[in-house]
Amino acid sequence: MRVLGIESSCDETSAAVVRGPSSRPTLDSLVILSQDIHAIFGGVVPEIASREHLTAIVPVTKRALAEAGVSLAEVDAIAVTHAPGLVGALLVGVSYAKALAFATGKPVVGVHHMEGHLFATALEHPDAVPPFAALLVSGGHTLLLDVEAWGRYRLLGRTRDDAAGEAFDKAAKLLGLPYPGGRHLEALARDGDPKRHRFTRPMLNGGQRLGDPDYYDVSFSGLKTAVLVATQAATDLDAEKSHIARSFQDAVVDTLVAKTKRAAQAHGRRRIVLGGGVACNGALVAAMREAAAELNAEVFAPTPRLATDNAAMIAAAGLFHLEQGRQDGPTLNAHSSRPIPGLVAR
Repeated sequence: MRVLGIESSCDETSAAVVRGPSSRPTLDSLVILSQDIHAIFGGVVPEIASREHLTAIVPVTKRALAEAGVSLAEVDAIAVTHAPGLVGALLVGVSYAKALAFATGKPVVGVHHMEGHLFATALEHPDAVPPFAALLVSGGHTLLLDVEAWGRYRLLGRTRDDAAGEAFDKAAKLLGLPYPGGRHLEALARDGDPKRHRFTRPMLNGGQRLGDPDYYDVSFSGLKTAVLVATQAATDLDAEKSHIARSFQDAVVDTLVAKTKRAAQAHGRRRIVLGGGVACNGALVAAMREAAAELNAEVFAPTPRLATDNAAMIAAAGLFHLEQGRQDGPTLNAHSSRPIPGLVAR
């Protein structure tokens, strides 16, 4: 089966073609058009994002089909992100996907954006398949899941306030770095002294036990405040920026790694899969691999191209659902917030 994937949940317009079976997906093409205009405003402007998607979605889709060497008639189905995200942006993709499906008589399936991130790494690493512990860290979400099988997910922990990616961007803004700030902060942190500042590892202490409500959850709003206080106290901010960046990144990484290690250990997982934009942070991946080695576990992380919002992961997840017999119809709609499908009780 050959699936055309469409992604428009935030500020990347993307289309891709993936071939099945879902147990061994093959990526034939992937086109991602990022909206750089938001850098002017220091964050994504929803109305601008929607208009940019309207302009780009047709040529991006045509390019993806051309790079795959297929016509729309040769595609068997269409998968599209329908939740969560910016509603206006999602509606562009959903409306376009439904129109293509109606015009060609092909099935369409809506895909949860965060479930797509679970499938992304398997497109590059065939062994990144269930069962595994998953850490999804992006600009809008931070989720810790135990993945028993595709379509069966146990939500263990999540952020209680800011997502990890959002915290990176806001900390970077406090340090005067460009948007999006994650990669700029990571680069700056390489030259920082980890002992110059010491930020608390939020919601992480040795007294926590399995079953405690904060055992897996994370919180990053306090770290942003710590960065703000450190920048205000600095007599020479330019000289302190790299040290503050390093301390902030270390605190985030230490917290995420410790929580993920807890999940893998508690459920006996020997595979850990990372997903989302923050998953390509080099410090996070290195620290996760060091921690996983203590459990004889392997860590799978996507490359930046598949860590960012992309249609390949949507096509791969859609391929799985289509093989399970699931399809959506004209009533498929966009949702700003929705639980990841397939959740099972803890």
